[in-house]
Amino acid sequence: CVTFAGHRRIDCFTDVEKQLYQIIADIIRTKEYVEFYVGIEGDFDIMAASCIRRAKQKVCDDNNSLNLVLPYSKAGMEFMEASFDSIIIPPELHGVHPKKAIALRNRWMVDRSDALITYVLGNKGGANDTMKYAIDMKKAVIKIKTTE
Repeated sequence: CVTFAGHRRIDCFTDVEKQLYQIIADIIRTKEYVEFYVGIEGDFDIMAASCIRRAKQKVCDDNNSLNLVLPYSKAGMEFMEASFDSIIIPPELHGVHPKKAIALRNRWMVDRSDALITYVLGNKGGANDTMKYAIDMKKAVIKIKTTE
């Protein structure tokens, strides 16, 4: 299992997207089966889902799944169901305040993953907290770097 954490806003979109796609394509090529866990909280999450979809088309689509993990129900679930192999709302997040639920959802994804692919600048914010948690949990962390 692979999950993602990155900034809500990305300025050097092309550079990040190119690296992210290559990492995902390499994982699909080299692993027998991989589950991808993504959120939809910002640019990096949306980019990750898009790169996975493209790699499924260009590389292979029968050895992987694209799973949307939500912290709570959201409007437009019918549209989302058509865009992902599955939608997961962890039951332990039921009733949790929405702002706290996002951080807990990120931990839930890391706990169930073997690796985290991340794009984090600086040392603040939720993506950075998720990356630190993955490191603490001894997960493989693949960092996308830019000249930004």
